[in-house]
Amino acid sequence: MGSFSIWHWLIVLVIVLLIFGTKKLRNVGQDLGGAVKGFKDGMKDATAENKPADTQPTQQVNGQTIDVEVKEKTKS
Repeated sequence: MGSFSIWHWLIVLVIVLLIFGTKKLRNVGQDLGGAVKGFKDGMKDATAENKPADTQPTQQVNGQTIDVEVKEKTKS
């Protein structure tokens, strides 16, 4: 009684297809796929924006390495 057989799942699939129809299920699948793609793109953009802030530029003067921090000037 813990799991269903393949015949139970096929009957459930047929009932779902009859209730919703293939067009609605296709639209739901496309919407879900678009949402997942948008989420992945947003995550890539967020990590790309944070990455340059982690690295600090360096300068060499007379053979010595000097760490340089750049600050943006803001209007008060």
